[in-house]
Amino acid sequence: EVQLVESGGGSVQAGGSLRLSCTTSGFSSDDFDMGWYRQAPGNECELVSTISSDGTTYYADSVKGRFTISQDNAKNTVYLQMNSLKPEDTAVYYCAADAILYGGGWCPRLSNRGQGTQVTVSS
Repeated sequence: EVQLVESGGGSVQAGGSLRLSCTTSGFSSDDFDMGWYRQAPGNECELVSTISSDGTTYYADSVKGRFTISQDNAKNTVYLQMNSLKPEDTAVYYCAADAILYGGGWCPRLSNRGQGTQVTVSS
């Protein structure tokens, strides 16, 4: 059973930083890509960043240069370091794991994502 537990969300002022963590179990990092999605009220899911088993990363244009995804396989943990936060980054952030993680408004399967952690950025 795939299990993902996020932590590290919170409230910050614009320009601040947060680091999200996602502790995983029930699968091998060799089998799944890992990623972070976010969803603001009334909006579609947005693919924020992914990291594959070979370390290849992807970032949405909206976060490129500000967010960094990384993973510690020894700890079964994926991180999302978020710097220079903006009010438009406010959303619930979900960690996800799957063979393929899609963008284009696709939301990860409930069975393959965490419960979400709220990030609120005030101006």
